[in-house]
Amino acid sequence: MQWRVVTYRLVAEQSRDRVGVWRELRRVGAVALQSATWAIPVGDRFDEGLAKAVSLVERGDGQILVFDVTPTDASLSALEALYTKEREAEWSEFCSECDKALVELRGEFTKEKFTLAELDEEEHNLDRLRRWYRELRAKDLFGAPSAVPAEQQLKECADLLEEFAERVYEARQRP
Repeated sequence: MQWRVVTYRLVAEQSRDRVGVWRELRRVGAVALQSATWAIPVGDRFDEGLAKAVSLVERGDGQILVFDVTPTDASLSALEALYTKEREAEWSEFCSECDKALVELRGEFTKEKFTLAELDEEEHNLDRLRRWYRELRAKDLFGAPSAVPAEQQLKECADLLEEFAERVYEARQRP
């Protein structure tokens, strides 16, 4: 795995620019090493996010430096651990959102709220979870421990939604 270190400066008054760069680097999976200094894997997906961050810094009249680095074995292990810890936190949040989706769907079964509007809402929520899952899988390079349970929870959400859709269909067929 090849890595880059990115460091930048922005005008202190430009918090919007600073937040934009921070959000882009986090979105793509970079790891903050300290304020305005990040480590990011090399690769198409990561390079695209880095290019966006560079553009944001330049648009904010800042300066950005990007270094290709070869970490020592100890540094590489530490960097991979930091990276995996970040992914683990994201998987944990994802699992929490899956739990909420399951609670919501189970509540609709309890209320017997088998409407098309509710089905549309739940399908949108599952689509959002699927997109999020794909994004997390793409940047989980080292296999965070919660990735497997997260996949299982997403499948449980999809299965329960399928059952809900069948109940909505049945309810629509009754006079």
